[in-house]
Amino acid sequence: MASLATAELCDANPALIAKGELRVLQPVFQMFGHHSQSVRGQLTRGRGVLVIDGGGACGRPRRRQPGQLAQNMGWAGILVNGCIRDVDEINGCDVGVRALGSHPLKSNKKGLGEKHVSVNVGGAVIQDGEWLYADSDGILISKTEISI
Repeated sequence: MASLATAELCDANPALIAKGELRVLQPVFQMFGHHSQSVRGQLTRGRGVLVIDGGGACGRPRRRQPGQLAQNMGWAGILVNGCIRDVDEINGCDVGVRALGSHPLKSNKKGLGEKHVSVNVGGAVIQDGEWLYADSDGILISKTEISI
């Protein structure tokens, strides 16, 4: 599918924005990884966007090589509400990664977490099954697939 620009999606869907069905995340995320196309996908295993709630912390970045793992599993991208590490490796992957920043410390997490739950990221609650649209202008969340 062709890339969709977030600015064009916003311009073409003001009613969805007014109703809260198309939401814009706060502009706090940095781009990592391959980002010549927009990150677009439904939040489902292996064909969408993985959303990780790191609690906004940058003292405990995510595990090593998340970009390569996501690429191998067929994800379109990763959105991390926290920091990542191994940025050079991530930048070599064909997966779009957005995070609050980078930090060299490794995660103190033990692989614990929940799947298919609501996550509060960037000033918006993201529900399982919603759609993410991202490019250099920002990140959008939609309850349904949208078009121009």
